[in-house]
Amino acid sequence: MSDHSEHSAETDLGPKPVGNPAGFVKYFKYDLVSGFLVFLIALPLCLGIALACGYPAIAGVFTAIVGSILTTFISNSELTIKGPAAGLIVIAVGCVEAFGGTGYMGEVAQTDIDAYRMALAVGVIAAILQIVFGLLRAGVLGEFFPLSAVHGMLAAIGVIIMVKQIPVALGVQGATGEPLEMIREIPHYFAEMNPEIAVIGVVGVAIMFIWPWVQKVHAVMKAIPAAMVVLVATVPMGMYFDLLHSHTYNFHGHTYELGESYLVNMPDRVFGMFDYITTPDFRAFDREHFGTALVWVFMFFAIGSLESLLSAKAVDIIDPWKRKTNLDRDMVAVGVGNLACACIGGLPMISEIVRSKANIDNGARTRFADLWHGVFLLLCVALIPTVLHRIPLAALAAMLIYTGFRLTHPKEFLHVYQVGKEQLLIFVATLLGVLGTDLLIGIGIGIATKLAIHLINGVPIKSLFKPYLDVSLIGEDTAVIRAKYSAVFSNWILFRSQIVRHGLGERRNMIVDVSECKLVDHSVMEKLHELERDFDEVGLRFEVRGLDGKEQLSAHDYAARKRTMTRLRRVTVVASQSLEAELTSRFVALGASGYTVMACRGAGRSTRADGSGEHQAQIRLEAVVPHEVSNSILDYLRGEISPDHPITACTETVEVLRRDQF
Repeated sequence: MSDHSEHSAETDLGPKPVGNPAGFVKYFKYDLVSGFLVFLIALPLCLGIALACGYPAIAGVFTAIVGSILTTFISNSELTIKGPAAGLIVIAVGCVEAFGGTGYMGEVAQTDIDAYRMALAVGVIAAILQIVFGLLRAGVLGEFFPLSAVHGMLAAIGVIIMVKQIPVALGVQGATGEPLEMIREIPHYFAEMNPEIAVIGVVGVAIMFIWPWVQKVHAVMKAIPAAMVVLVATVPMGMYFDLLHSHTYNFHGHTYELGESYLVNMPDRVFGMFDYITTPDFRAFDREHFGTALVWVFMFFAIGSLESLLSAKAVDIIDPWKRKTNLDRDMVAVGVGNLACACIGGLPMISEIVRSKANIDNGARTRFADLWHGVFLLLCVALIPTVLHRIPLAALAAMLIYTGFRLTHPKEFLHVYQVGKEQLLIFVATLLGVLGTDLLIGIGIGIATKLAIHLINGVPIKSLFKPYLDVSLIGEDTAVIRAKYSAVFSNWILFRSQIVRHGLGERRNMIVDVSECKLVDHSVMEKLHELERDFDEVGLRFEVRGLDGKEQLSAHDYAARKRTMTRLRRVTVVASQSLEAELTSRFVALGASGYTVMACRGAGRSTRADGSGEHQAQIRLEAVVPHEVSNSILDYLRGEISPDHPITACTETVEVLRRDQF
């Protein structure tokens, strides 16, 4: 920010809180309260996400505890909450299923335990890659993925989460299959539902969707998370239906079974959580499984790292004090946390955006709020595990259905469409690609779609992955980077490195000139806005030139810009000199932003008909205008001028470099 903005922030919010020993004491009450409120949100989500991943429920809590306590002292990110995330469910459950497991819903076989342990081994190697990734300062690679493809992938994950949790919420056990196959089976799940379990699931879903509206109406309710309300409502329902004991009941002539398999599997004694510590099984990398393991290592590493980087950047934007996370250091922290989690039986973790935003909304000041949320989780699972055992699986499924809906909310489609129609195409292509194949191929389809659109828009192949830049200096304090051919997501990493090096690195103002680019895509437009904030925060000026001469593909600020010829209409009128003042004034009044008048002489049909053959003094008036203005001018000439004055008028379509030049 500029000096003025920094001064304003200091005045309004006070000095930037720092997560050091002094900050721990100074901001204790803020961080403790926020940590407790985030704990209330995190507890049921950690349990539900773990089960949806095919891991034991307690694995999610292990991850949140390790993430909050360990990464607090490694990362410099002050407000991000580290823990399991819904965005990794599809990867984790896919890994478990690839090793022959079916998960920890209901009865657990030895094959499920073996698959879980081999998934932990995959997590170990992926975590090591994340640590190396951060140490090599490769966090910038998160800049590569096109934003519309990332959002399309997350929307697809949302659909998959909902589809896989619907049968759980309805009490249908053993429902598995590919996403599209399970979508087709949804009517069957409703036909086969267990009525008492379905009541719990439906009540949970209703609360998750209704509670945000209640929070808007009653301010007192804002501090109570919807997930906790679901537990308060559904745990007594589970006790009423006596889910702790196996029994049957009749409903409309059908017999249904109930029992502990519909409840969360938790330790049955105080400190029993330590009995659930599980070690990785590195048979995942033997000759039989090696190829499968490598695929999932890459998936855990790539998607987990990308989600974590994007979340950390998003939290920086909404941080009231605009503190900046060192993304490389944060990636090392996430990698170390994931390594520890995988070694004791936990899920993979990321910097999680939803809980981080709740952390900010609840008044957290430093990273110790994350620490406190982990401490509360540890105390809860260690001291009252039998209470947690009473949570119905259908209640957790209800929370995940809502989480999946938020990932694929119709507003996501609308937002992407507002950015540009081509962005919606990329979004939908990625979504369908993930649903029809898998995450890796699906994101590849999204990237390929975007590259194809760039080629159609005239981007030279040679500039798809390599930026062509000229760097020069204006005095000692300003650098100018002139880009040629294109500025697109696939060449952005090298482009950005030059901006950072010559601007932030050397403490210079920066001018980025994209006049000679055929295309500046949506991803680059958004990242240029991010860089503008980065420069502003350190008191430097950042300016982008050359966008005015390009067609904006939508009205959105971040819409792609394409260099193209704009089609307008040229209206040409030949009339008597005496009409010059009237014609020019009316042309302007009707919408012409400018005109050209030339003196000329000529003879028309009427002059030649009377035999005089004399040339008459005339004017030639031209205006290049939009189509609707052209029509208004012609209507005016036809209705008010031509009945009383001999004139000629014609129009033609012309292509111009810049619309604003006329």
